[in-house]
Amino acid sequence: MTSLEVEVDPASFGFSPDRLKRIKPVFDRYVQERRFAGWLATIARGGQLVYCAKGGDRDREKGLEVTDDTIWRVYSMTKPITAVAVMMLYEEGHFDLNDEAGKWIEPLREARVWSRGTPVKFETVPALEPVRVHHLLTHMSGLTYGFGYVHPVDAIYRAKGYDFGYAQGADLAQAVHDWCTSPLLFQPGSRWNYSVSFDVLGRLIEIWSGQPLDVFMKERIFDPLGMPDTEWWCPPEKLDRLAMLYTPVKGECVPAEELARGVTRAPRVLGGGGGLLSTAYDYNRFMTMLLRGGELDGARLLSSRTVELMTENHLPGDADLEALATDSFSETSYAGVGFGLGMSVLTDRRKNKSLVSEGTFAWGGAASTAFWVDPVEDITVSFFTQLLPSSTYPIRRQLQGLVYQALAD
Repeated sequence: MTSLEVEVDPASFGFSPDRLKRIKPVFDRYVQERRFAGWLATIARGGQLVYCAKGGDRDREKGLEVTDDTIWRVYSMTKPITAVAVMMLYEEGHFDLNDEAGKWIEPLREARVWSRGTPVKFETVPALEPVRVHHLLTHMSGLTYGFGYVHPVDAIYRAKGYDFGYAQGADLAQAVHDWCTSPLLFQPGSRWNYSVSFDVLGRLIEIWSGQPLDVFMKERIFDPLGMPDTEWWCPPEKLDRLAMLYTPVKGECVPAEELARGVTRAPRVLGGGGGLLSTAYDYNRFMTMLLRGGELDGARLLSSRTVELMTENHLPGDADLEALATDSFSETSYAGVGFGLGMSVLTDRRKNKSLVSEGTFAWGGAASTAFWVDPVEDITVSFFTQLLPSSTYPIRRQLQGLVYQALAD
């Protein structure tokens, strides 16, 4: 079992032990009020775990408590891992960030952009700028998600069978073809829209590396970093550790049993935009690697210069998501938040009204999991629960305030 035992005095790492005690009651209250079933939070400084707390159940109906080795669906917290995989291949010379994605994805060679109409009858115009690899990494490609329910193109995806999942019978190559033969929402590079871009990158990883996505990630990321429980599905011998998935109904969380069962069998499609299961221990290994500039315990995945590039704001004109995003479905504020290569980046904490340091990079998952890495304070933070969607409660903002108020150095 991979332990999350805190073996140091938090005070020696600049945290007030008394102020850290404020965290647990806040999230235990969520459990008591049945807003979610269970939770786990970690704080590390300099890669050293200084705080870990948990409460409630990984499966409330079975009376199984949250444990250090509980397995969580991290959904879009898969995306930063995919970004690391992409940049590892970038460092090996397989592509340039300015390369046109159409070099490998044929439908993107003559991409069309939505102009007007309905999902059934619409008009398009030619893309003035090609979809480039960096557009995929920054969600500025013009692709979208079928589950967005915001733009008519979302409905086109759904009509092709892509809502919160993949079309029946499609593999990843077919899915990428189906998305990329649909209109783009906007001219590439002009706006930001959360999308299947990272699933397309998953396909590109397979093309560039010549390996299936799961094999590449296991051999090149999970095994070197010592992440034994990060997988694309939960095998039978680990099922007792898997958390149940919940959704809110009239203010209380209820099991989403049918959706939860999906991870108990090997997936038909491995995307890159979501799908991974992980533990707090494993994801802390990944965060610490990023904090240390691409290396952990002798395993170097990336150059520190590459990590620096990934965690800078790549939005044009150094804009924030509030200015460029087509829509906000997140519970966190987009004000003062830019976007790097695979992760958000805080650019203006005054605009964001946050204690978080500028330069902090982060992301979260659909089931209300979240992480951030603060290079200024040398801090990594993670939070795990299983409540879908993540926009239900302002968990990340609450946790941010609770973590930084506990700093006493």
